[in-house]
Amino acid sequence: MAAEPAPSQQRDWWLRALAVFGSPRAVFAAMRDDSREAAGARQEPITAIVFLAGMAGVLSTTIAGRLLDDPAFDGLSVAVWAFLGGAMYGLLVYWLGGALVYGSGSLLGAQWSYRQARHVLAFAAGPLVLALILVWPVRLAVYGSDVFRSGGHDTGTGDAIFEALTLGFVCWALALLVIAMRAVHGWSLPRAAGAVALASIPAALFVGLNLLR
Repeated sequence: MAAEPAPSQQRDWWLRALAVFGSPRAVFAAMRDDSREAAGARQEPITAIVFLAGMAGVLSTTIAGRLLDDPAFDGLSVAVWAFLGGAMYGLLVYWLGGALVYGSGSLLGAQWSYRQARHVLAFAAGPLVLALILVWPVRLAVYGSDVFRSGGHDTGTGDAIFEALTLGFVCWALALLVIAMRAVHGWSLPRAAGAVALASIPAALFVGLNLLR
């Protein structure tokens, strides 16, 4: 029977979910411990990060920008869509993205588990949670429901600024993933960056194809 994680261990990982913004190397170095007890202790913060980062992800899609074009949608419907869609999107990226990170790391010589790769990816997604908390409330306050409607006032310089801020948080998340690969495996910067770049190729192709539509 697997040992249950102690409450103190669970608390430590909740604190590390915050510390990842200031001391990421120490947080990811702690993920070298892949025991059942350690993995179980970080499961709750990982679940929260995955769901919230997933919400930030779906709100940034072109689909979200057209939701209120449908008369059947209202503000409550958008909120429910963001919550449920964010949960599904976050889980999809967690499992498939975790597989890409695991595969790219393994190709470059990493000795780790698929579970470790998923957990690393989840904690590296912390900046996307900050984007949801810091950027989206301001964006909604400025543009209101136009954010979810075609042809609204959420265009021009202001919208470009919000998009740039969101992109900045995405770049921060990628930087954390590079730091994570270095901390977990003791790799050089070029090797860690190469693994992240390799894992990012399918996502970049998907985004590129959607932009060309």
